[in-house]
Amino acid sequence: MSIDLQKLIAEARAARDYGAFMQVVPYFRFLGLTVREGEGGPVCVLPADPKLVGNAQLPALHGGVVGALLESAAIVHLIWAADTDSIPKIIDLSVDYLRSARPVETYARAVVTKHGRRIANVRAEAWQDDPERPVAAAHAHFLLD
Repeated sequence: MSIDLQKLIAEARAARDYGAFMQVVPYFRFLGLTVREGEGGPVCVLPADPKLVGNAQLPALHGGVVGALLESAAIVHLIWAADTDSIPKIIDLSVDYLRSARPVETYARAVVTKHGRRIANVRAEAWQDDPERPVAAAHAHFLLD
Protein backbone atom coordinates (compact mmCIF):
# COMPACT_ATOMS: atom_id res chain seq x y z
CA MET A 1 0.00 0.00 0.00
CA SER A 2 1.46 3.30 -1.08
CA ILE A 3 0.88 6.31 1.15
CA ASP A 4 0.62 9.72 -0.45
CA LEU A 5 2.71 11.53 2.17
CA GLN A 6 2.20 14.98 0.67
CA LYS A 7 -1.58 14.53 0.72
CA LEU A 8 -1.42 13.27 4.32
CA ILE A 9 0.64 16.30 5.38
CA ALA A 10 -1.78 18.70 3.67
CA GLU A 11 -4.80 17.06 5.32
CA ALA A 12 -3.13 16.96 8.74
CA ARG A 13 -2.13 20.63 8.50
CA ALA A 14 -5.68 21.64 7.49
CA ALA A 15 -7.21 19.66 10.38
CA ARG A 16 -4.46 20.66 12.86
CA ASP A 17 -4.21 16.93 13.61
CA TYR A 18 -0.65 15.65 13.85
CA GLY A 19 -1.54 12.06 14.84
CA ALA A 20 -1.88 10.46 11.41
CA PHE A 21 1.36 12.03 10.19
CA MET A 22 3.27 10.91 13.28
CA GLN A 23 2.11 7.32 12.78
CA VAL A 24 3.27 7.20 9.15
CA VAL A 25 6.93 7.99 9.90
CA PRO A 26 8.51 4.77 11.29
CA TYR A 27 11.11 6.52 13.45
CA PHE A 28 8.49 8.77 15.06
CA ARG A 29 6.42 5.67 15.74
CA PHE A 30 9.40 3.78 17.25
CA LEU A 31 10.13 6.66 19.62
CA GLY A 32 6.44 6.94 20.51
CA LEU A 33 6.41 10.64 19.61
CA THR A 34 3.19 12.56 19.74
CA VAL A 35 2.55 16.23 19.05
CA ARG A 36 0.37 18.73 20.83
CA GLU A 37 -0.36 22.33 20.02
CA GLY A 38 1.67 24.72 22.14
CA GLU A 39 2.33 28.43 22.29
CA GLY A 40 4.11 29.31 19.08
CA GLY A 41 3.48 25.99 17.33
CA PRO A 42 3.72 22.25 17.76
CA VAL A 43 5.41 20.62 20.75
CA CYS A 44 6.79 17.08 20.33
CA VAL A 45 6.26 14.80 23.32
CA LEU A 46 8.61 11.86 23.97
CA PRO A 47 7.07 9.37 26.41
CA ALA A 48 8.86 7.81 29.35
CA ASP A 49 9.88 4.40 27.98
CA PRO A 50 12.57 2.04 29.33
CA LYS A 51 13.76 1.20 25.78
CA LEU A 52 14.94 4.83 25.41
CA VAL A 53 17.30 4.72 28.43
CA GLY A 54 20.99 4.91 27.55
CA ASN A 55 22.49 4.86 31.05
CA ALA A 56 20.58 2.64 33.44
CA GLN A 57 22.82 3.57 36.39
CA LEU A 58 21.79 7.25 36.43
CA PRO A 59 19.17 6.54 34.81
CA ALA A 60 19.18 8.83 31.77
CA LEU A 61 17.80 8.94 28.25
CA HIS A 62 20.19 7.93 25.48
CA GLY A 63 21.81 11.00 23.91
CA GLY A 64 20.80 9.81 20.44
CA VAL A 65 17.18 9.72 21.54
CA VAL A 66 17.41 13.31 22.79
CA GLY A 67 19.02 14.35 19.49
CA ALA A 68 16.30 12.51 17.55
CA LEU A 69 13.63 14.33 19.57
CA LEU A 70 15.20 17.69 18.72
CA GLU A 71 15.52 16.84 15.02
CA SER A 72 11.92 15.58 14.96
CA ALA A 73 10.64 18.76 16.60
CA ALA A 74 12.47 20.82 13.97
CA ILE A 75 11.02 18.75 11.11
CA VAL A 76 7.48 18.89 12.49
CA HIS A 77 7.74 22.65 13.02
CA LEU A 78 9.04 23.22 9.49
CA ILE A 79 6.27 21.12 7.97
CA TRP A 80 3.58 23.00 9.82
CA ALA A 81 5.16 26.44 9.31
CA ALA A 82 5.96 26.05 5.60
CA ASP A 83 3.78 26.39 2.53
CA THR A 84 5.03 23.06 1.21
CA ASP A 85 3.74 19.55 1.75
CA SER A 86 7.12 17.83 1.44
CA ILE A 87 9.40 16.71 4.25
CA PRO A 88 12.53 18.85 4.68
CA LYS A 89 15.85 17.04 4.32
CA ILE A 90 18.42 17.42 7.08
CA ILE A 91 21.75 18.96 6.06
CA ASP A 92 23.34 19.10 9.50
CA LEU A 93 22.42 19.04 13.16
CA SER A 94 24.44 20.26 16.12
CA VAL A 95 23.23 19.27 19.60
CA ASP A 96 24.24 20.90 22.88
CA TYR A 97 23.60 18.53 25.80
CA LEU A 98 22.99 20.81 28.76
CA ARG A 99 22.11 18.34 31.54
CA SER A 100 21.23 14.71 32.01
CA ALA A 101 17.76 13.89 30.68
CA ARG A 102 15.90 11.66 33.10
CA PRO A 103 13.70 8.88 31.67
CA VAL A 104 10.49 10.89 32.07
CA GLU A 105 8.18 12.54 29.56
CA THR A 106 10.29 15.01 27.58
CA TYR A 107 9.14 17.87 25.36
CA ALA A 108 10.69 19.73 22.45
CA ARG A 109 9.73 22.71 20.35
CA ALA A 110 11.45 24.52 17.53
CA VAL A 111 11.62 27.94 15.97
CA VAL A 112 12.69 28.80 12.44
CA THR A 113 15.49 31.34 12.66
CA LYS A 114 15.79 31.81 8.88
CA HIS A 115 13.57 30.47 6.12
CA GLY A 116 14.93 30.90 2.61
CA ARG A 117 13.71 29.47 -0.67
CA ARG A 118 15.99 26.40 -0.47
CA ILE A 119 17.44 26.33 3.06
CA ALA A 120 15.91 26.74 6.53
CA ASN A 121 17.78 27.28 9.79
CA VAL A 122 16.01 25.96 12.88
CA ARG A 123 16.70 26.03 16.62
CA ALA A 124 15.08 23.46 18.90
CA GLU A 125 15.03 22.99 22.67
CA ALA A 126 14.07 19.98 24.79
CA TRP A 127 12.96 20.12 28.42
CA GLN A 128 11.31 17.95 31.02
CA ASP A 129 9.71 19.78 33.94
CA ASP A 130 10.43 23.40 33.14
CA PRO A 131 10.83 24.93 29.65
CA GLU A 132 13.19 27.47 31.22
CA ARG A 133 15.61 24.63 32.11
CA PRO A 134 16.29 22.82 28.82
CA VAL A 135 18.10 19.47 28.87
CA ALA A 136 19.38 19.98 25.31
CA ALA A 137 19.31 22.45 22.42
CA ALA A 138 20.03 22.03 18.73
CA HIS A 139 20.76 24.07 15.63
CA ALA A 140 19.85 22.46 12.31
CA HIS A 141 19.90 23.30 8.62
CA PHE A 142 17.37 21.75 6.25
CA LEU A 143 17.09 21.55 2.47
CA LEU A 144 13.61 22.48 1.30
CA ASP A 145 11.93 21.24 -1.86
